[in-house]
Amino acid sequence: MQMKSTTKMKAVLIDDFGPPEVMKVGEIDTPQPKADEVLIKVVATSINRPDLVQRVGNYPPPAGDSTILGLEVAGTIAAIGSDVSGWQVGDRVMALVGGGGYAEYAVAYAIHMMPIPESMSFEEAACVNESYITAFLNVFMIGGLQDGQTAIFHGGGGGVNTAAIQLAKALTPNAKLIVTASPTKLERVKKLGVDLVIDYTETPDFSSLVKEFTQKKGADVILDHVGAKYLKPNMASLGYQGKLIIIGIISGIKAELNLALMMVKRQQIIGSVLRSRPVAEKGEIIAEFTQRALPKFADRSIVPMIEKVFPLQDVVAAHQMMEEDKHFGKIVLKIADS
Repeated sequence: MQMKSTTKMKAVLIDDFGPPEVMKVGEIDTPQPKADEVLIKVVATSINRPDLVQRVGNYPPPAGDSTILGLEVAGTIAAIGSDVSGWQVGDRVMALVGGGGYAEYAVAYAIHMMPIPESMSFEEAACVNESYITAFLNVFMIGGLQDGQTAIFHGGGGGVNTAAIQLAKALTPNAKLIVTASPTKLERVKKLGVDLVIDYTETPDFSSLVKEFTQKKGADVILDHVGAKYLKPNMASLGYQGKLIIIGIISGIKAELNLALMMVKRQQIIGSVLRSRPVAEKGEIIAEFTQRALPKFADRSIVPMIEKVFPLQDVVAAHQMMEEDKHFGKIVLKIADS
């Protein structure tokens, strides 16, 4: 069934691109689900780094998706499209969305949803679909991390980083994990069970420490959001047949590469973005995550790390916290009471 009314809802609106202060809570028409979509009454969403990039005008949503910020939601189904089966109004769900999360209602493709385990709160569920699926896709589906291998995750304490650590500990408990982090986050990263934590302000070229730790073998998988600045030390840290997966370019887009060494070591550099993938492909990724990873959330082997929960009206402060890098794990935006 589809909801036909044109009711209004609260949402975070932006009149122009810029700093956090451009965001205001206002009213807009409630979206309507298409045949293969559902309408979700949002209880919580989370703040993700791409939200900040979109807010300043550098990360437009895919064609047809909502221009409202927010890439993931947790809530209950309010209406169901005519072609959707297997779900009922009132079901507790979490979903990946192309946009629209910072609002009282959001539409999601049915194949982009997962049931919220009974053991999880809406706030915890709001953390899963962007950060954890991004980490799962890149570390396991693309990177192919196996037990006994070594992985490097950059950005210790960030949402994707903590997700990658937790997933690796749960799915490949014998893998060795190396994480780069700022001085203020070193101890908290260590407590997550990381084998080697490197202060990137003290050792910007971390490759010598990686070689020493791995007895010159190097890492099998590197998950990087830094980009150009880290290309040289990343490649020096990467082992034979290793994979460097780049999911961000905060330090720039251009760097020199030793192609000969890359060829001899049969290394791979892979660029990866989740948001712009086709609907069906994202559905396949979510289906595999549901099978392999979701049980770890249900049994509390993995519990999303939440730094703070902000009410909707404090969205500016939530973005400021992320911009100032004062969070560890996820920042949640509470839209409504559960």
